[in-house]
Amino acid sequence: MYDFETSAGQAGESLGKPHPLLTAAEVARVCVEFPSSLLLDTLTPRRRVGAGRPVLVLPGFYADDALTARLRSHLRGLGYRPHGWGLGRNVGLTDRLLDGLEARFVELHERHELPVCVVGWSFGGLLARWLAHEHPDAVRRVVCLGSPWRADGERTRTTAMFERSARRHGLSRRAQEIVTALREPLPVPATAIWSRTDGIVNWRACALPEGEGENISVASSHVGLVSNPLALAALADRLSQDPAHPEPFDWATCLKRSLLGASAPASASPAAEVA
Repeated sequence: MYDFETSAGQAGESLGKPHPLLTAAEVARVCVEFPSSLLLDTLTPRRRVGAGRPVLVLPGFYADDALTARLRSHLRGLGYRPHGWGLGRNVGLTDRLLDGLEARFVELHERHELPVCVVGWSFGGLLARWLAHEHPDAVRRVVCLGSPWRADGERTRTTAMFERSARRHGLSRRAQEIVTALREPLPVPATAIWSRTDGIVNWRACALPEGEGENISVASSHVGLVSNPLALAALADRLSQDPAHPEPFDWATCLKRSLLGASAPASASPAAEVA
């Protein structure tokens, strides 16, 4: 991410970058994760647990909606109404993307007349946290997939790309203010899904502190967090929770629901949420 601390002369202790071998293995792992989740969606029972609730899915850095299509397809099959952000490639904290994202979120909230779940992959998760701080009453839940939101995790395998992109596309004057704000405790239910074998970011930078949300560790690549079968199962399980009466996450229960089509927890209907 943007290394504001170092550039401001406030460099502190860094969590460090993932091992180079994990980075090198990213592409090969995605080539297994993507078809595996596609096959499982074809073979396993479909559970219409989404009840038509809206989900806004935000892509990672230098990614676009095409790279989150597998995730959105999975959620659509479960009865959610998933939406891409519709802003093209995520090139960072530019005014065009910040203003466009906020307008997109407000439009979805008004169209569905329901709180919106916001799912952010990698850097998209930081934008999801920002939206939750800006519109806490309109966000049902935030789920971050491999999102290094902590200051000591700013140095990642993509930090140099962020810096090049800022020079090419510009950087909003609000950028550092936004990053500072999104690092504050979230005012909405939050889940962080991350992998200890992430090849792009240090997983410790993605974990939520105790009491600020729930952490779910999956065996996944970083790029594969939007298509890995375990990541998608955990995501669907958390989105199905009633914010007023959530169940603690449990892998056995999650996989039973995902693979066998077992009943999900009772959740307030969309009509009740509007009321």
